[in-house]
Amino acid sequence: MLELRDVKKSFAEPDGGELPILDIEEFHLDAGEQMALVGRSGCGKSTMLYVIAGISRPDAGKVRIGEWDITLFTEAECDRFRAEQIGYVFQTFNLLPGFSALENVLLGMRFAGGHVDRARAKHLLERVGLGHRMSHKPTQLSVGEQQRVSVARALANQPRLLLADEPTANVDAGHQQQVVDMLRDGCREEEVALMVVTHTPEVAQQFERIDNLEEINRAVVL
Repeated sequence: MLELRDVKKSFAEPDGGELPILDIEEFHLDAGEQMALVGRSGCGKSTMLYVIAGISRPDAGKVRIGEWDITLFTEAECDRFRAEQIGYVFQTFNLLPGFSALENVLLGMRFAGGHVDRARAKHLLERVGLGHRMSHKPTQLSVGEQQRVSVARALANQPRLLLADEPTANVDAGHQQQVVDMLRDGCREEEVALMVVTHTPEVAQQFERIDNLEEINRAVVL
């Protein structure tokens, strides 16, 4: 379902040189598969997610999601594809502060240009335990509740792939398991492939597949 082949990404340095961040010969994720991506800080985990989501363009290589190579898309096509096909859970949540939990999920649907399904949005919020908090704005929600809204929003358009970048980083230890369970259960029920970036061993160990990016990223100096 997801395939990276010969993907390279560098960033410009102040002296005019280039800093290699990614050099991945091959990477695969099957439809409905769940995995954790680990590795030390700075090894390119977040950059890899951005490249997969089309937020950042690789310098070379192919990024195939289903039958599409998103590196061939225009920026506008990438934005539309991401909204329609990819769910993204940010560690900082990225909720719109002026809108309620329900409105944040509905806006996620609207950005994809598809049908805004209010019943589905409510169902997702109920599934993550926020049926009684739908009208509350992010500032009226706890950190754990905000992350639950972001999980519901990421699943709103029934994506083929969900990417989660350190989803438990800003959640207290007591709620980390809850966030992981919501991601895994939601993706399993919706038959969505899940890729979680984490620094937390307790989170990674819950996945049958754990890939260390340092072992497949040739740009990393070990």
